[in-house]
Amino acid sequence: MTESVDDKIARVAFNADGLVAAIVQQWDTREVLMLGWMDAEALRRTLTQGRVTYWSRSRQKYWRKGDTSGHYQEVRGMRLDCDGDAILVSVEQHGPACHTGTRACFDADDLSPVVEG
Repeated sequence: MTESVDDKIARVAFNADGLVAAIVQQWDTREVLMLGWMDAEALRRTLTQGRVTYWSRSRQKYWRKGDTSGHYQEVRGMRLDCDGDAILVSVEQHGPACHTGTRACFDADDLSPVVEG
């Protein structure tokens, strides 16, 4: 028996604001593209439409990646982490993922550890 959308959403441990972190990764290269936030409705839309929908914390509204830019994300798979409080979204990214126009949002500042001897 296939698990329903409601059953899948019920497994998610949303935070106090009703949100869950969505880590977005290119499905074939495993490149980490971005981080977004979803509430239950954004997750429902993503699960039923096959394109990623987020909740914008700054604008307080839903946004489906690519609706204005054309740089959309086709869902290839989704995995819930062991605690249920983060989702890994595997996508086929069409165009840049970052709002700055770059391929990924994690290509800016290097915060690698500096180990002193």
